[in-house]
Amino acid sequence: MSKFTDQHYLKSDQYKDSSNLDARVAIHQRFSTNPYGWMNWVFDHLLKLPTNAKILELGSGPGYLWKENTSRIPSTWDITLSDLSAGMLDSAWRNLVVTGRAYNFKEIDAQAIPFPDETFDAVIANHMLYHVPDRPKAIGEIKRVLKTDGHLFATTVGENHMKEISNWFRRIHKSDIWDMFDNSFTLENGLDQLKPFFPNTTVSRYEDNLHVTELELLIAYIRSGVRAGELSEDEFMKLQNELAKELKEQGKIVITKDSGLFEARK
Repeated sequence: MSKFTDQHYLKSDQYKDSSNLDARVAIHQRFSTNPYGWMNWVFDHLLKLPTNAKILELGSGPGYLWKENTSRIPSTWDITLSDLSAGMLDSAWRNLVVTGRAYNFKEIDAQAIPFPDETFDAVIANHMLYHVPDRPKAIGEIKRVLKTDGHLFATTVGENHMKEISNWFRRIHKSDIWDMFDNSFTLENGLDQLKPFFPNTTVSRYEDNLHVTELELLIAYIRSGVRAGELSEDEFMKLQNELAKELKEQGKIVITKDSGLFEARK
């Protein structure tokens, strides 16, 4: 099984808390070329929901979507944040308790959503469906808990997203096989996976790239994706020196981004 969908690995290692994800999000916050902001763009799609909407986010992580849009959230929305990882939910609670707004928090496996049929006006799956081992089962569960005319908002990445970093990961990993970024739910193939459940599905892309001007945050990002025992320190040091040279000569390190959103109606 790929680590990308290994639930034990995701819960006990990569996402046991928010530290690895925080390290990766930091370079997006600091060096993205689109000033509008990914979370603002995603939230814009939610504004069509009714004022009394019941919303479930699957794989909410540390609650970034809600933290960055606190002032925009209708007070009448009923919002449940869920994640496979209890550590992630703890981070979400810590990030959001200071906002003074009430949220529900629940540890959930998207393959078995513990709510009755037609409970929610919207389900959000923000960069998480590619982690689900049995994706058709999860998509079927999402459809089940959505009300008639309910919305699924599922974000993911394109095949070339962060391709430079993916190549660096392969280079510094001790194994000849590096599958951390093997992604079976992308902007290119996700539509075909959603259509059998949600014939009314559209896709939109968010235009952005990274222009990294500080090596420290990039190095933290790279380290966050490889466990210490699997990291070739010799190759890592060679890579770090090459990146430092590129940054000095070019003034920035350019990294490709390609993210977007599927919107499906039940």
